[in-house]
Order: sequence, then C-alpha cells, then structure tokens
Amino acid sequence: MNITKHDIDSLNAEIIISVTPTDYESRVSEGIKKVQRQANMPGFRPGKVPSGLIKKQYGTQILVDEINKLLNESIYKYIEENKIEILGNPLPKDQTSVDFANQKDFEFVYQLGLAPEFKVNLDSNNTFTYKTVKVDDELIDKYVKDVRRNYGQPLNPEVSGEKDVVFVDINELDETGVITAGGIYKSTSVSHERVKNETAKSKLLGLKRDDKVVINVNDLYETALDKSVSLGIDKEVAETTNCNLQLTVKNISRLEDAELNQELFDKVYGEGKITGVEEFRNKIREELGMMFSADSEKFLRTEVENNLTAKINLQLPDSFLKRWLAVANEKPVTEAEIEKDYPNYAKTMQWRLIENKIIKDNEIKVDGEEAKDEAKAFIRSEYARYGQNPTEDDLEKISKDILSKEKEAQRIFENIYSKKVLDLIKQKCTLNTIEVSYDEFFKN
Repeated sequence: MNITKHDIDSLNAEIIISVTPTDYESRVSEGIKKVQRQANMPGFRPGKVPSGLIKKQYGTQILVDEINKLLNESIYKYIEENKIEILGNPLPKDQTSVDFANQKDFEFVYQLGLAPEFKVNLDSNNTFTYKTVKVDDELIDKYVKDVRRNYGQPLNPEVSGEKDVVFVDINELDETGVITAGGIYKSTSVSHERVKNETAKSKLLGLKRDDKVVINVNDLYETALDKSVSLGIDKEVAETTNCNLQLTVKNISRLEDAELNQELFDKVYGEGKITGVEEFRNKIREELGMMFSADSEKFLRTEVENNLTAKINLQLPDSFLKRWLAVANEKPVTEAEIEKDYPNYAKTMQWRLIENKIIKDNEIKVDGEEAKDEAKAFIRSEYARYGQNPTEDDLEKISKDILSKEKEAQRIFENIYSKKVLDLIKQKCTLNTIEVSYDEFFKN
C-alpha cells in the first residue's frame, strides 16, 4: 500500500491511497471463510457451503467491505503518525469510477480540512472587562421582599386590594347591558397586578363576595391571546371581540407576606442558624455575591471568547467543513440550512481551536480526582435544588456512574478545562473590573 499527501493550500489537502491485491487478499479470504462458517444454503449442511460458491455470490461485497475497513484503518493511522491536525473527518472523493468486480489495483482519494496554524499570546496587553454586580441595600431589600412573599400565608380577605387575585364568573353583556344568551361564560381569576388598564384596575378594588362589576373586554385583557386563553375562545374570534363583561365575585385570594422574624429565618436557613435581621441580610448579601460571581465568570468567558476569536481571526476550510457537515448530520439537511447555521458553527470551531491551543501550549492537565470532585459538585447542586443534601456514599456512587458514561465524562472534563483556561487568562491578562447595578448587568 502506498499513501501520499498532496497539499492544495494551507487549509486543504488530499490523501491518495494506492491499494494492490497484496494489501487486501488475505483479508478477503478471511472474510469469505467467516461467511462460509455462517452460511446456510439449500443442499448444504450449515457451515459447509463451498468457498467458491460463497465467493461467487458474496465475493464482491466482501471485497468492498474489507477494502473500506483497510482504508479507514490506514488513513487514520497515517494522520496520527504524521501528526496532521484535521477538522472534521476525511471525506472520500467521488468513487463512481471504481469497478470492484474487475479491478485488481485501486486508487482512492480523500479530502482533508486542515486546522490553521496560529499563536495565542496571553499577556498583560490583552485587556478584558470583568463585570460584577453591585450587591447594595436596594438589591437586598428586593430579595428580602421576594423571600417574604415566597414564604407568605394565603388569606381570603373580605374586600379586594391591590395585591389580590379575584375569582369571578364572567358573562358577556349585550348592548343593553343584559347577559347575552349563548355568549361568553367563564369561571376564572383576575390578578389586579397583571391588569394594565387603569380603569379596569380601579374597578377591581374594594370588591366583596357576590359583587358585580362591568368592565370592557379590551380594558380587562391587553391582547387577543390574553382574551383567548382566559375566556376560552378561539384566537381568531378574540381578535374582533369587543363587548362588556359582567364579573361576579366568587372569592378573593391574597398572599400575605411573611413577617421578618425568627420563624422566617428558621424556615429559610434552618433552626437557629440566623438570629437577627442584620444577620439575615448579611447572609443574603453573601449568597447574592456567590450567585452573581458565577454570572460574572460567564460574562468574562463570553468576553474572552468574542475578543480572542475576533483578534486572532482564524481562517477555516469553509467549503470542506460545509460538505462535512452535510455528510455528518444524522438527518438530511439542505444547503440553505447549512449556510444559515455555518457562521455559528464556525465561531464555535474557532474558539475550540483557540482553547485547545491554550491548553496545549500551557500544558494544562485534568486528572481523575479533579473530574470526580467536579461530578460531586454537580450532584450537590442538583440535590440543593430540592433542598436536600446527598450522603458521601451517594456522592461516590453517583459520581462513579456519571464518569462511566462517555458523554457525561467528556462534559465534566471539558468544564474543568474551560475553568482552568479562564483562570490562566485571569492570571496572565489585564482585567478591567467594573461594578454595575443588577439591572445594568442583566439588561442584555
């Protein structure tokens, strides 16, 4: 077998593989024997079909299969031995002219997309914005308010107020103010806070059970979709519906905010863990700081990716990659779909190459213990979402199970590598740290 590489340009190459009978005859013979052992034909005992008959009936297909296996093994071995950095996988050139039934010698051509050569300089000349959230008293007040509401007590007041939900029977009225026979009828609820129209909002205040109030449907609901969902009518009908509705109050519901006292502190953080308002606020300040720290890291990672990708501006073998995406996709995709999605794919590929270059140049490693610790941290966070704490036995068992699955383990290792790359960038590059309000941080 003879394998040669032909460089088309810096990003594209071809590998030419010449195959002779010496390369494949023994493999084909073994393939025929394997089929012979499994063959079951009329007139012959199982496994005793003559090899000549097997070759006549299955020989060409066996030849094709064995040559394809040989090509696959040889091309990847050649790429590995010659340290060729490729993108995607080799793509075979058109082979319609190959006559497997009659040819003895074969030549196959594979197209390669090559990774570009580049350098990544990480030093103080690289400046990245590191945005943090200012955890001020106003933000803590807002969070305390949310906590009090989440732990609030449901009440049924006699008179409706601004924070109440009013449960009503709704009837459509005709132009004379009489209930329309066969018209809209619905038992539903109306939240004062969600109603936008000021006229409607004022009419929902001070109501008692069995009170009746008339509100125009377009004052009560802002959009046709709102009307459709709440009143149970078709969206097309809702588009043109413009009538008065009679609301008959059946009940009033209010969620009374929890008192800021020891009972609330114990519910939120456990009995006796927090013993005063100031300690409660400080604990919230600490938690918000930790929570927004993760958001700051995400922001920085995006900032770094966008900045370095634009600065280095890697060129890719675009035409090759588009062809490869069409072949590699599990479902059929059109050329238009590939053209639409390719810019995002190319940007992701560019960053992956840059990140891998940083990992290689700086000899960043991740070992099994780090992966196990990362898996355990993930498990703890999942348990915490449901207010639970896993035992050490649970952590060991579940982390082992996660890391035994190839895709899950790959995700764990990739997360750790990404964190280490970001840590390295924070050490070597200049960070322009700015503190902004919650609204400013999340405005986009």
